[in-house]
Amino acid sequence: MNTRTIGPFHVPAIGLGCMNLSHAYGTPPAAEAGERLLLSALDAGVTLFDTAALYGFGANETLVGRALKAHRSQIVLCSKGGMAGVKQDDGSTVRVIDGRPAAVRRNCEDSLQRLQTDHIDLYYLHRWDKQVPIEDSVGEMSRLVERGLVRCIGLSEVSAATLKKAHAVHPIAALQTEYSLWTRNPEIAVLQACRDIGAAFVAFSPVARGFLSNTPPDPAAFDAKDIRRSMPRFTAEHYAANLSLLKGVKQVADEAGCTVAQLALAWLLARGDHVLPIPGTTSLAHLQENLAAAQVQLPAALLARLDALLNSRTVSGGRYSVQSSREVDTEVFDDGPSN
Repeated sequence: MNTRTIGPFHVPAIGLGCMNLSHAYGTPPAAEAGERLLLSALDAGVTLFDTAALYGFGANETLVGRALKAHRSQIVLCSKGGMAGVKQDDGSTVRVIDGRPAAVRRNCEDSLQRLQTDHIDLYYLHRWDKQVPIEDSVGEMSRLVERGLVRCIGLSEVSAATLKKAHAVHPIAALQTEYSLWTRNPEIAVLQACRDIGAAFVAFSPVARGFLSNTPPDPAAFDAKDIRRSMPRFTAEHYAANLSLLKGVKQVADEAGCTVAQLALAWLLARGDHVLPIPGTTSLAHLQENLAAAQVQLPAALLARLDALLNSRTVSGGRYSVQSSREVDTEVFDDGPSN
C-alpha cells in the first residue's frame, strides 16, 4: 500500500476506524473477535488505528490498548477527547461534549490508562464545545504535547474557519470528518484549508456507513441501538431514492473491476494525496476488501461519472438529525436535497 503523511508520521494510505468494534451499529462483536480483527489489520499492513474516549464509553480504547500493546512501536495510535461518557448520580453514563481545558486534560489522561501507553500519537478534539473558545481547548491540547502525553493534535467535525483559528494556537496535524461519495461537505472549504496548512484530512465513514457496498444494509433490520436509525438518509422517506443512485455506482464499479466499497475508497484516495480514509468493519473479509482498494486506479472518466451520480444535489436526506447537526461545526451545502 502506498503511504501518506499525517503529522510527523508516514502511514499506509488506508487506516482502520475502530469505533464499530465497540459502538454505534448495534451489538458489537465479542472482545475476542475484535482483537482478532485488530491484529489481522496489523498483519495486513495497517498502522493507523483510530479510536476515541466516546466509543463504548471507553470500551473501545480498552480493546485497542489490550490488543495492540505488544505492537505499540509499530503503529500510529489516534484517539479523541472533548466528548466522552460521564457517569450520572443515578449510575447511568451519558455522552457529554466538554471542551474546557480540565475536561480535555482528564479525557486524555483517562485514555492513556485505557490504551496502556504513555503517549498518544495523534489526539483529536472530538467535537468543538461551542461554549468554549476553540483557542482554550487547543491551548490545553498544546500543553499535552509539551508534557509528552501527545505527539501531535487534530480536530474533528470543524469548519475551515475554526481550523485556522486553532492552527494559529498550535499546529494542527489532521482534521477528521465524514467524507464519501454521498457526503461532500468537506469540498466546500475544509479540504483546501487542510492542504493550505499542511494538515492531513482523515475521512471517516468513507463507505457511507455501509451504504456504498455491493450489499447495502436494510434499514428495517437495524438494531434498536444502531445510530443510523436517527440519520435521515436511512429513513424510508429517503433511502429508496438513494438506492436508485447506487445502481449507477455499481455499474461503474463493474467497469473498474472492483467492488462498490473499493470504488468508494479509491475515489477518496484520488481526491488528494493528503486524504486518508479510515473505514471500519467487524468483518475480516471486508477488512481485506477495503485494504485492496489502495491498488485500484480510477481513470478520469470514471471519476467524473461518479461525481455526477452522487453529490450534494442528488443524495436524498441529511447526514445527521437536526440535533446532531447542531453539535458539529462543518460547512453545509444550501443548494440540494441532502441538507
